[in-house]
Amino acid sequence: MQKHMATAFITHSDCLKHDMGVGHPEQAARLTAIEDQLIAAGVADYLQRYEAPLATDAQLTRVHPLEYVRAIRAAAPATGIVHLDPDTAMNPHSLNAALRAAGAAVLATDLVLQKKNDAAFCSVRPPGHHACRARAMGFCIFNNVAVAVRHAQHAYGLQRIAIIDFDVHHGNGTEEIFAGDPQVLMVSTFQHPFYPYSGTESPASNMVNVPLPAGAGTRQFHEAVTKFWLPALDEFRPELVIFSAGFDAHLEDQMAMLQLKDTDYGWVTEQVKAIAERHAQGRIVSLLEGGYALSALGRSVVQHLRVLAGLN
Repeated sequence: MQKHMATAFITHSDCLKHDMGVGHPEQAARLTAIEDQLIAAGVADYLQRYEAPLATDAQLTRVHPLEYVRAIRAAAPATGIVHLDPDTAMNPHSLNAALRAAGAAVLATDLVLQKKNDAAFCSVRPPGHHACRARAMGFCIFNNVAVAVRHAQHAYGLQRIAIIDFDVHHGNGTEEIFAGDPQVLMVSTFQHPFYPYSGTESPASNMVNVPLPAGAGTRQFHEAVTKFWLPALDEFRPELVIFSAGFDAHLEDQMAMLQLKDTDYGWVTEQVKAIAERHAQGRIVSLLEGGYALSALGRSVVQHLRVLAGLN
């Protein structure tokens, strides 16, 4: 019988200090809502907690040009708030939060590939999947998932890494970074047409994009996963699976119009975990992306982590 290793839970208090202004949906309360629900559900006891380190320039520049990393460092304000795009801003703590979020991705990859944990979940903000090579957008500064992929390739020589993105918004930054890369397969669902209005114009062959119309729910999501994601993942045989885990396709989330339920997040995690067990020695890294209805976010993360931690 395989010895069960606790699932890693990586976060940092710096991620709570990043603030983009009053009323901004991407707020610190998202992380506390997750913590509260994990405690209430009794899942927190089964997780091994780690503090997210600061990502280094060497780790970031495998994804982003050094000029961009320097520009973000230079943009960080001493006081007040500076806007990088209409809905992405930095306060004096945002730089460290962004470096911790990317650093969590690196640590999660290390823990899983060094067999210290079977799976790792990063409860971090800012999110990352809209961050392009040289552009911050959509609440994202550095592309955390891309940093994890490049670290796994660089430090461990992995040849096949799968990215699973079920955020309600298309992960345009991740797609830009990896389009046409035969060592990466990205599968995703997202509401369409919807921000950032991408992902449907002749995507690269390593992108399995399944746009869903407003109002789509459990049935359409399950169909997308079983019909498109799973066959592509099985054929690809990933050595590591990385989730862009956004929970804003939930029916309680007012930021978008998909109708997923808590249980859909448990279900999709089960489907992908089976692929990881078949091909990737069960190795899974998961990074928080969207999810703005606080109660739904916390409950959905509980479902996701129950499966990752084998508590079902």
